[in-house]
Amino acid sequence: MKKILIGCDHAGFPAKQPLIDYLTSEGYELIDCGTYTADSCDYPLNAHATCKRLLNGEAECAILICGTGIGISIAANKHKGIRAALCGDLYSAEMSRQHNAANVLCMGARVIDIELMKQIADKFLTTDSLSTDRHVRRQQQLSAIEDGTIDDLSF
Repeated sequence: MKKILIGCDHAGFPAKQPLIDYLTSEGYELIDCGTYTADSCDYPLNAHATCKRLLNGEAECAILICGTGIGISIAANKHKGIRAALCGDLYSAEMSRQHNAANVLCMGARVIDIELMKQIADKFLTTDSLSTDRHVRRQQQLSAIEDGTIDDLSF
């Protein structure tokens, strides 16, 4: 069983529990990282709390939800070791895992409905990263950029 962290801001709050219920019914263990009400809150703090727990090894991946998914994905990607992908369709969810080894799925509750969110989460959670040379090379390049160790763009 895969453990998944899930976090949101106030805009993502209405979608969080239905997504938790659905993924739990599919056999996943969900760890709710908040927010726990629809009261206005700051998405960077919720992204940070969730990503910190992911980086500490509490789960295999995470899902973050805000209004558009944009802000929370930007906040998540500020963390070394996080590869957050904003996905609004099935193809992007699949490619974010296969090509980019994304470990955080970000979605926008105000731009996609809960049924599509469920499908996107399914695709993200059931797709493995490809280990072909070109994808591994590109993933290493991303890590080198993140670490500040990239000095040769030809890799």
